Amino acid sequence: MFSVQKILLIEDDRTLGSGIRLALQNTSLQITLCHTLTEGRHVLDRERFDLLILDINLPDGSGLDLLNEVRKISTVPIILLTANDMEMDIVTGLESGADDYITKPFSLAVLRARVNAQLRRSISAKPSCTEIDGFQFDFDRMEFRKDGQLVELSKTEQKLLRILVENRGQTLSRTTLVDWIWTDGAEYVDENALSVTVKRLRDKLEDTPSSPKYLKTVYGIGYTWAVK
Repeated sequence: MFSVQKILLIEDDRTLGSGIRLALQNTSLQITLCHTLTEGRHVLDRERFDLLILDINLPDGSGLDLLNEVRKISTVPIILLTANDMEMDIVTGLESGADDYITKPFSLAVLRARVNAQLRRSISAKPSCTEIDGFQFDFDRMEFRKDGQLVELSKTEQKLLRILVENRGQTLSRTTLVDWIWTDGAEYVDENALSVTVKRLRDKLEDTPSSPKYLKTVYGIGYTWAVK
């Protein structure tokens, strides 16, 4: 079946960004171009991508910050773009989970080859969806089923579910969850926001929300998805 793969490119140099998009775009690749971290975060909140290409030096921060945020909740392939004199950034990026890097200036042919290599690996490595007991969670398609029935989840509920399911069996602190879920630059998140989201998710997924089997509270610490 024919499918379009989606790439998010964050590059503040508008001429370079447009050139990369033009070089990569074809009938099977859709490129979304952003020029700042803020733009990129907003797009990532709304859409799922098969590959990220991040410039390290951006006007409102470092691409390494976004790399760290994404790696907490996703294994999507990430390629870093960096100036040729930023060796420490390359080392930091690779140690933080980047899959590849390209130093500027670079050949667009080389970039295309590296992008295609990462997309091939992504296709072979990525399961179509996560199945646990009677649940089917497809985070790429944003389709969630319980015993075959579709369950409608908000964006925030989807974020919380994904983090917990991809780290199932581990206890995640309230602070960590708040930092991961509300990454839109908000200076203050109401203490009750996480509790409300947890309650809504339990109401939709648990047979007995008041005595949850899956989304469990670890008192004094945070929450865990208990079934591996």
